[in-house]
Amino acid sequence: MGKNYKKIVIAVDGSDAAEKAFNRSIDVAKRNDAELIIAHVVDTRSFATIDMYDANVYERAKEEARKLLAGYEQTAKEANVEKVSTSLKYGSPKSVLPKEIVSEVGADLIMIAATGLNAVERFMIGSVSERTVRDAKCDVLVVK
Repeated sequence: MGKNYKKIVIAVDGSDAAEKAFNRSIDVAKRNDAELIIAHVVDTRSFATIDMYDANVYERAKEEARKLLAGYEQTAKEANVEKVSTSLKYGSPKSVLPKEIVSEVGADLIMIAATGLNAVERFMIGSVSERTVRDAKCDVLVVK
């Protein structure tokens, strides 16, 4: 028999690919009777240049992230996932997700879309999913 997961982190960014991964995570959480932790990392690296022009950008990003997570949380609850929580962090998703969030919640599985919103970063630096697979101390399921 396969491993049963107890704490599953699903990384979301609002993209169609993340939505697909999120829907899959609902099934996996229910099958395993696991807690589903819906995680979003606000990428603060882009704020340095924007901040000069718009002082409210950080607050707006926080509010949008909260709304995004609340929507996903509601969907999971409506799908009868018993244990659901959210995690909102700031920084580089590539390091915050596989290191900080996973250890903080004690996750034994991370689910993540193969691609997200940031196409430029995917080609120039390597994707968040690739880095997560490399750096995570738990299992990672990349959803295509």
